[in-house]
Amino acid sequence: MSFKFKSLLSKFLVWKLKYISERQFVYFLSILVGILAGMGTVVLKNLTHFIRTLFELDFFRDYQNSLYFIFPIIGLLLVYIIKQTWLKKHIGHGISTTLHAISKLNGIIPKYNIYAALITAPLTAGFGGSVGLQGPAVSVGSALGSNLALLFRMSPKTRMLLIGCASAGAMASMFKAPIAAIIFAVEIFSLDIAFASLVPLLLASISAVLTSYMFLGTDVLLHFELTDEFKMNHIAFYILLGLATALASVYFSKVYFTITNFFKQFKSRALRLLIGGLAIGTMLFFIPPLYGEGYGITNNLLKGDHLAAIGVTPLHIDLTNIWIVIGLLLGISVFKAIAMTITFGAGGVGGIFIPTLVMGSALGNACAKVINNLGFDFNVSESNFTLVGMTGLMAGVLHAPLTAIFLIAEITGGYELFVPLMIVAAISFSITKYYVSHSIYTLRLAERGELMTHDKDKNVLMVLDIDTVIETNFIILKPEMKLGEILKNAVAKSSRNHFPVVNDYHEFLGVVRLDDIRHMMFDADLYNTVDASSLMQTDSGIIDYHADSMNSIMDKFKASGVWNLPVIKDGKYYGYISKSKLLTAYRQQLIKFT
Repeated sequence: MSFKFKSLLSKFLVWKLKYISERQFVYFLSILVGILAGMGTVVLKNLTHFIRTLFELDFFRDYQNSLYFIFPIIGLLLVYIIKQTWLKKHIGHGISTTLHAISKLNGIIPKYNIYAALITAPLTAGFGGSVGLQGPAVSVGSALGSNLALLFRMSPKTRMLLIGCASAGAMASMFKAPIAAIIFAVEIFSLDIAFASLVPLLLASISAVLTSYMFLGTDVLLHFELTDEFKMNHIAFYILLGLATALASVYFSKVYFTITNFFKQFKSRALRLLIGGLAIGTMLFFIPPLYGEGYGITNNLLKGDHLAAIGVTPLHIDLTNIWIVIGLLLGISVFKAIAMTITFGAGGVGGIFIPTLVMGSALGNACAKVINNLGFDFNVSESNFTLVGMTGLMAGVLHAPLTAIFLIAEITGGYELFVPLMIVAAISFSITKYYVSHSIYTLRLAERGELMTHDKDKNVLMVLDIDTVIETNFIILKPEMKLGEILKNAVAKSSRNHFPVVNDYHEFLGVVRLDDIRHMMFDADLYNTVDASSLMQTDSGIIDYHADSMNSIMDKFKASGVWNLPVIKDGKYYGYISKSKLLTAYRQQLIKFT
């Protein structure tokens, strides 16, 4: 940052303090963040579309099925080269990375996240990687919001709000669904929905949608026209669809974690690329609809054209047999999750949001076809089931039922289907939540105790830094120290009333408390006969510096009933945390948080 720019920025900040209120400036920033997030999403879409357009030339079209095997490997290789030679940094999944930044980094997101996903995600999806662009769009927008807040010296709370605004903007711009975008920001990022935060979300969402309209026109990602009304006597079938999407959501999550863990065992990124590239290439060769994001599948199924959705396969299967079509649609549902996760495992960059829509649409359409072809004269709407199936998968996989309901209703105009949307979303979410406690976005964060929720008390504890509450100025005793030496070199020189005991390896053994030796302090006969090992007591709870979160530390204080607990770091004694200091830090952080 040049000196001249810094000088201008300083003058602007002084002017802002004099003439613009904090709330007004936040409103202005939310609009700016919405525009920037919208532009980031537009660039992502256009770059991906440009790459895909190149492969639709006649030269490539003649060898399309064969090239389905090669293109994803080329895309993954390009991403690998960019990561290794230029970025040299890890690119996480957009929403998970943003959640981690909110919970543990005070909303600070490195600048490279602005352009990292902007380059690598179109290469991954454009060359056929079976991933979406919503996650990268959120990553780009969130990084823009975070760095804009840092530039204008905004508080951590405002910084986190602007990240939420950017995420809402990315969603609104991607799907042209401003209402669902606000719900997405609140539901996924656990934002406070007070009036002060709701208005910036509205402004960001609207400005992002308008930006998308300006550059991309009025065209939408999913095209749906409601022709079949919801019928009450079809509720039982929608309940069955809810159960099917719940099962598929559990499957999706389990497959994701299993394949992710499989790729983690390979330390070499090049080996991951080789294994993943060959696997994804093979799947795309035999199941071409898995190529790229997959909007073509969903849109064709919504139009009732399952032949176009399935496309031309190299196996030359008889698609006039409806049961073969159903089998292929179920195959797309099964393998979409596998193809997506392998793309990630091989080093690709993308999101899981859109693959859930594709998987849900194929499953919903297949379920409708099964019902209609059982021979019992049932006649449910295949397009409606396609639509509602997307809601079920999104509600289950993402653990975001409200986002699922409003997004599908808003982007398709299917508000008359609110009842089946709600039924399927509720069933899918509740069953999936029972078997998979956290979504793909949040599981790793929850395991580390770093997940933001709508529980404000837990959120405040989570953002506390453990180093700010650890006290290390205790006089340390050795187990062989005699009572006289303890009184002379520890008790007399310290204002503390307890003294940790460690061995020669600095491992924590116990604690000598002043109350426990007060009755023998003036008995000189004991000075050379009683040592620390016989005086010390083991603490009723020990804090692990690396493993324990602030929530678990507070739970240990509650369980033990003591006011001080020792901290162990890498197996060695490190210091103490007092409940009074922890509660003081909590109150100070709560003031900032609210």
